[in-house]
Amino acid sequence: MSADASAGRPAHGPAAPSAEDEPAGFDLRHHGDAEVRGADAALTDLAVNVRTGTPPDWLKARIAASLDGLAAYPDGRAARDAVAVRHGLPARRVLLTAGAAEAFVLLARAIPARCPVVVHPQFTEPEAALRDAGHTVRRVVLEERDGFRLAPDAVPDEADLVVIGNPTNPTSVLHPADTLAGLARPGRTLVVDEAFMDAVPGERESLADRADVPGLVVLRSLTKTWGLAGLRIGYVLAEPDTITALERVQPLWPVSSPALAAAEACCTPSALAEAARAAERTAADRAHLAERLAELTEVRVCGPAAGPFVLIRLPGAAAIRTRLRDLGFAVRRGDTFPGLGPDWLRLAVRDRATTDRFVIALAKALAEVTA
Repeated sequence: MSADASAGRPAHGPAAPSAEDEPAGFDLRHHGDAEVRGADAALTDLAVNVRTGTPPDWLKARIAASLDGLAAYPDGRAARDAVAVRHGLPARRVLLTAGAAEAFVLLARAIPARCPVVVHPQFTEPEAALRDAGHTVRRVVLEERDGFRLAPDAVPDEADLVVIGNPTNPTSVLHPADTLAGLARPGRTLVVDEAFMDAVPGERESLADRADVPGLVVLRSLTKTWGLAGLRIGYVLAEPDTITALERVQPLWPVSSPALAAAEACCTPSALAEAARAAERTAADRAHLAERLAELTEVRVCGPAAGPFVLIRLPGAAAIRTRLRDLGFAVRRGDTFPGLGPDWLRLAVRDRATTDRFVIALAKALAEVTA
């Protein structure tokens, strides 16, 4: 875990607790939606990792039906029970949240960590929430040469709060469940962000159903697979004492009635079967994207990828990203993720026809920028 000057990476690793100056150079609040917000022209969106063609009609109907009950305060018991049944856990181990992002804020406020560690590159909101709550955050930076994979000894022993994504955004790396479970120890809270796990066929390497890992907190989101980013619905799976601590810092009625209806609907057997089919399609579409990108010698794909997105490295990425907008495509810049630099882009997986159009545009942009 060393510095990589060629990638624009700052010199910090698991043993170097860079403190107040650490956010410098990284916009931790930049997310994929910024790439398409306010665009003058319609862009084909490869920047946001929400499945296209969603939410499905049956889910929209369930959400619409809930509107008749808006005069009443939200009652999350049925949705909480549905999530618990979905994972084979007691309801006291479930907390519903306004998207997984809210859970990071609750954890930052409720967990009295002295040495919080965030494993990067990953979704930046956990670190931003911890810093906003007054924590000094240490970073473990995984390296491209290791495939952005976690070595068991990378996390310092003194870490009492560890946050890691699986599969990780933006690298699309799927870490073995046993490796992550091995990070657990007495006095440590282990947070595994599984926001994209339902896009992995079979949800292999998930820890969501585990109740035997001490200090484990698993976060899930329903916004990616089901197209509910605007509704904000996710949940936390953890030990009952942790759930109680998070509830204490959560505002009253944090999840709306329509979001609760969506959560309950997305946990039914038919919905889970539909999500499983979507995950298989995504895997096939991702393989096609990787094959087409391999035709471009200037592009290096981080892999093997497991999420509904891929991370690529190519020269002049910032200029190419701008040119791609002119050609009608939005992609996610990579330089806002600690551990990456200006040569990285993240691409959401789309259908084969969209990928074929995109690769033509990317080849054109590469030719123009590198000429």
